[in-house]
Amino acid sequence: QVQLVESGGGLVQAGGSLRLSCTTSGFTFSSYPMGWFRQAPGKEREFVAAITWSGGGTVYADSVKGRFTISRDNAKNTVYLQMNSLKPEDTAVYYCNRVKISVMTTAFGSWGQGTQVTVSS
Repeated sequence: QVQLVESGGGLVQAGGSLRLSCTTSGFTFSSYPMGWFRQAPGKEREFVAAITWSGGGTVYADSVKGRFTISRDNAKNTVYLQMNSLKPEDTAVYYCNRVKISVMTTAFGSWGQGTQVTVSS
């Protein structure tokens, strides 16, 4: 079955950086665009970034554009999220998932456990 395992979260001061990883199994990773999403306490899960199957195209939420970079390694079945210039409002649980080819801001399938990112002011 599909498995998504996020890691790399932690506690960081505002202005700091973190690199999240999502290791996958159970599907042909290189055939799917992938995305990162986040859910803050009391809020709905929201889109953060997505990348095409080849890595040649990316999409970002306006709130993270210029600060976050999504990338992937198809040989390792892993997608990454480099987060720089972190702000307290970036605090959330971060998840990865497959996204729709036609609407890359929309995920489908089951979710992993996520990784907590906490940014202190």
